[in-house]
Amino acid sequence: MSSANAADAGSSGINIDSMSIDQLNSVKQQQEARLEHFTAQYQQLRAVSARLSSARASLSSMPSNNGSSGDGREIMIPLTESLYAPGKILDPNKVLVELGAGFFVEKSTKDAIKVLERKGKLVDANSDNVMAALEASSRNVQAVQQAMQGKILEIQARQQGMAYKNSQTTMEGRQ
Repeated sequence: MSSANAADAGSSGINIDSMSIDQLNSVKQQQEARLEHFTAQYQQLRAVSARLSSARASLSSMPSNNGSSGDGREIMIPLTESLYAPGKILDPNKVLVELGAGFFVEKSTKDAIKVLERKGKLVDANSDNVMAALEASSRNVQAVQQAMQGKILEIQARQQGMAYKNSQTTMEGRQ
């Protein structure tokens, strides 16, 4: 069986007990790579969710949303993660919202919050899907490890049985 077939075996329900240790090891390595990939994806989605929540909180605290006038209010505008420039809010009810792929649209803060909430729900749903895949890959890795341990114990038992049989044959030959 090729390593591609071994990978299919781990995910398609083929009996891993019938695989050799080399095939099991190949499946295990592939499942561990998937596990790492899903873990990284999940962490990225959680980071995006945190940024969306932060943006919603920032919009909710904008001056137009809490009753005060924001015209001319000074703020620090982030240019990078560690570089800020002074700026002024001219109209606190108009913000630019990224729709994706570098496209921005002007929205009211109320509409921008709705957009961020929809994006947040989508990110959370994707996070749930990735978490389910992560858990399935983790179970696959554990199943393959158990199968490998079983094969190793089987081989050791066979070797011990052969050693015992050989020692008995040697003793009978001496008598």
